[in-house]
Amino acid sequence: MSDVNFFAGVDLGGTKINVTLLGDDGVFRITEMLEMPARVEQGPSITLKQMEAALRQAANLCDVRLSSIKAIGLDTPGPASADGVISAQGSTNFGNTSWARFPIREAFQQAVSLPTVYANDGNAAALHCHRVKFGQAAKFSSLTAAVGTGLGGGIVVNGQLVVGATGFAAEVGHVVLPTNGLLEPDQPMPKCNCGREGDAEAWASLTGIRNNLLPYYLQKYPDHPLWQIEDVGGERAKRVRSFGENGDEMARLIFRKQAMALAVLFDIAMQFLDLDAFFIGGGVMQTNPEFQEWFLRAIREHVSLRDEQTGVSIEVAPDGDMAGARGAARLALESWRAG
Repeated sequence: MSDVNFFAGVDLGGTKINVTLLGDDGVFRITEMLEMPARVEQGPSITLKQMEAALRQAANLCDVRLSSIKAIGLDTPGPASADGVISAQGSTNFGNTSWARFPIREAFQQAVSLPTVYANDGNAAALHCHRVKFGQAAKFSSLTAAVGTGLGGGIVVNGQLVVGATGFAAEVGHVVLPTNGLLEPDQPMPKCNCGREGDAEAWASLTGIRNNLLPYYLQKYPDHPLWQIEDVGGERAKRVRSFGENGDEMARLIFRKQAMALAVLFDIAMQFLDLDAFFIGGGVMQTNPEFQEWFLRAIREHVSLRDEQTGVSIEVAPDGDMAGARGAARLALESWRAG
């Protein structure tokens, strides 16, 4: 192991820090989730100390000296610049104004004295999903969509992660979707927390269920058991997934609408990019196999593909919540190799 160079992936989320280690032999040394709580609401100073502690914990677990780690890949929720400066509005998931314009990549690099590269969490996960399926081959392209509290994602084109001029490329959740065939005649236009109306996240996310889809559909089911649940902190919306897994009619209507919205998003992406694969991750895929296949099938049924594009795959994103940290580690390794 002494001849192996190591690369760390640090995935900083709104509530947890997930860390992994990747050798330049291509083997991840941490095979399960390695997490510790994140106190991001208390600001950058405390969070940076937690991140460093999490990195040391991972190194100790793998019996790897920090000096053997050549570079770190860091990912966080967006919006943030390509160089890891949090947006002037602050991170959507951090809940502390001191994060606004905070240079988290540079600050963490200084804290641990190791070269650090940055990607937002959607891009990091997208890179990992793409590499698992296609490796380093330059001819393939893919889009990853993570349906969780929001709708994150990333795009890889011809083997390269698409970042954009300022780092805000591939904000797939904030693409405004055409509503023909998607919006019911009596349905209010879904609104996103970002201020847009009818974007993909307003449809396909837990927030979209809570704010838009559940209020509409629940009124049509006056005897539904969800009426008996006190709706504190969005508890009803959180229960929709378990109802969907169990075949509940109303819940399946909600998730079919989400699948249709993703299909519209994917159709737009195909017109621009002619992709080879789509990966679906997030909470909607942390479900039983029957529901996963039902949801993927619902997407496939609504994506319009040309005859020449019938080989395009739509599949579950690999490695679940580990994808972000693993993608960040891959980014560190690839950046180191590129010099």
